Amino acid sequence: MTIEEALAWLDGHVNLETGVGFTPGRQRGAPTLERIRELTTLLGTPQAEFGSVHVTGTNGKTSVARMTATLLEASELSVGLATSPHLERVNERIEWNGDPIPDLELARVLTQIRTVEAFLTESPSYFEIMIAASFTYFADVAVHAAVVEVGMGGTWDATNVLDAEVAVVTNVGIDHLEYLGPTRADVARDKAGIIRGHATLVLGETDPDLVPIFGERGPRETWLRGRDFGVRRSVLAHGGHLVDLETPGATYDEVFIPLHGAHQVDNAVVALAAAQAARGAPLDDPLVHAAFAAVTSPGRLEVVGTQPLILLDGAHNVGGAEALGRALRDEFAPAPRTLVVGLLREKNPIEMLGSLDVTAVEHLICTRPPSARALDPTTVADAAIALGVDASRIDVVPEIAAAVTRARDVTPVHAQIVIAGSLYAVGAARAALRAPG
Repeated sequence: MTIEEALAWLDGHVNLETGVGFTPGRQRGAPTLERIRELTTLLGTPQAEFGSVHVTGTNGKTSVARMTATLLEASELSVGLATSPHLERVNERIEWNGDPIPDLELARVLTQIRTVEAFLTESPSYFEIMIAASFTYFADVAVHAAVVEVGMGGTWDATNVLDAEVAVVTNVGIDHLEYLGPTRADVARDKAGIIRGHATLVLGETDPDLVPIFGERGPRETWLRGRDFGVRRSVLAHGGHLVDLETPGATYDEVFIPLHGAHQVDNAVVALAAAQAARGAPLDDPLVHAAFAAVTSPGRLEVVGTQPLILLDGAHNVGGAEALGRALRDEFAPAPRTLVVGLLREKNPIEMLGSLDVTAVEHLICTRPPSARALDPTTVADAAIALGVDASRIDVVPEIAAAVTRARDVTPVHAQIVIAGSLYAVGAARAALRAPG
C-alpha cells in the first residue's frame, strides 16, 4: 500500500480516541488483550525483541516518556518511542532516536499488519494496530530499548502485552473514571496492571493510601518519589527551571529543564529515575545535563508565538488544567488573556473552565476539537456564562483555524493567547498557526 492507502485502511478501524466506528458490541464490551495478543503473535511477537520502559499515569506520561527516551538516546542506545495521541501526523506516535517513522516505513508495517488481519478472530482497533506497528518497527530497526506510553489505564491497555523491565507510574488522578473508576484506588489498580514481578517500579505517585496498591503487584524493586528519588531544589529560569535532582546513588546539580510548569520538574526526575533503572546504573552527570537541555514536549505548555504570546497546552482534565493555571500564574507576566477552549464530551465543562480560571480572561473563544467526541462549543459557552463570564466576552467559533484567527484579531500584542482543553484542539491549532498566510 502507498502511505495514502495505508492511512485510509487504518482509519477504517474502530477508534476509541475519536469515537469513530463503534458497534454496540465493541463500545462497551468486556476489556480484553486477546486481539492485540493474537495480532502480535501473528507478527512474530516483535515486542520480545527489545527491552522496554512502560509508562502510565493520569498526567505527564507523554512528557515522561519523551524525556526518558531522550536520556537513553544520550546514553548511546538505539531507542524507540511510542506515544499517543498524535498532535498533527500519525507518524508522531512512532519515533526512532527522536525521528518520527518515515511514510515509507509506516506504509510498510501497516501493509504487513493488513496482510495478517485476515487471519485474526476479530478485527483490531486503530490503537491496537498502531501499537503493533510500533513494536514491529522497533524490532525491525533493532532498538536496544523502547519507551512505550500507555494509551489509557494499564491492565487492559493494548501496550500491556509488553513484558517491561521498568514500569513507570507518574501519578494517579481522576480522569477516565467511566472506564477505570469510580475511585482513585480503582484507577491505581488498573494502572498497576503494567507491573511485572521482575520489574523495577518507578513510582511518582506518593499518596500513602495508593502506594500499597502498587506494592501488591510484587515488583522486584520499588523506587518511590520523595524517598528514593526526587527534586532537592527548583528555581525558575528563563524558559524553564534550574533544578537539583537526586536518584538512587546519584545527585545532579543545576540541571536546566527547558519546559514550563512546575509539574515538568517532577516529570523530569521520574524520567531520570526511569532511565537509570533501564540502564542499571546512574547516568553520567554531563550526559544528564546535555540530554535535559535538549528535551521538548510539543503541545504541553508550548510557546509558539510572541506579540501576542501564544501558548498551547493539551490540558485535557482537571489536574492538567490546574497545572496550566499554576504555570501561567508562576512563570508568565500578568497580561490580558484570550482563552481558546475545545473540549471532548466526556469532560465536565464547568469543572474544566473553573480550573482554567475562565472568569479572569478578557475573551473566551469556544471551539470544537476535530473529533467525533467533541463537546458542542455552545455547551462550553453556556458553562462559562453559568460561571459568571459575561456573554459579550464569549465567541463560539466551531472551526479551530477560524477560532485561532479570531483570537489573534481580538488580542493586543502585549497580551496572551492560551489554547487548551484537549490535544486534538491543540494539534489542530498548531497546524493552523504554521499555515501560510
